[in-house]
Amino acid sequence: MTKKDVILQAATHLFSHKGYKDTAMGELTKITGAAEGTIFYHFKSKQGLFLTILSSLKEGILSEFERYRNTESEKTGLDMVEESISFYLHMAESREDLFAILHQRYPYELAENNLECRDHLEAVYNCFVDIFETAIVTGQRDGSITGDIAARRLALIVFSMVDSMVRFRMNNLYNVGTLYKDLIGACRRMLASGQR
Repeated sequence: MTKKDVILQAATHLFSHKGYKDTAMGELTKITGAAEGTIFYHFKSKQGLFLTILSSLKEGILSEFERYRNTESEKTGLDMVEESISFYLHMAESREDLFAILHQRYPYELAENNLECRDHLEAVYNCFVDIFETAIVTGQRDGSITGDIAARRLALIVFSMVDSMVRFRMNNLYNVGTLYKDLIGACRRMLASGQR
């Protein structure tokens, strides 16, 4: 692992546990053994480091999805939606630090005035919503998903439901693992019944 990767990994952990504002660059230098100058050489600023973390999340999503997806058998679009839900829950668990960053207030405050941050956040969320939308479009074509709601709108609804479960789990509000089958069932009923 390169020094840059070590810095990114440590910064991700610090930002996810302490938040952006309470993460001190001095603490990052202690953890990584990298001089502050080395950190700023690679990332220019604390904000630059934060933006790099957001960018790397987006870059990893699609490659992770391809590894996660089982492409050996034919699936209906409705089955693909279920697979996409499982993938999102898997990502939230396997990349908990990154999701903790996404669920903090700071990235959205920064995005109000920083176009690069806004672009990264939109790219991350669009990547996930695109995965759901692709499954829904497939289901509308193969007849496993019915109704007249546009695929993108349905993808946003399903994504919102799944992301809410992740937020509950991360904040230890509910044991959402026990709700997995109910979530899948509710999504299947909603998508296959014409959304009435």
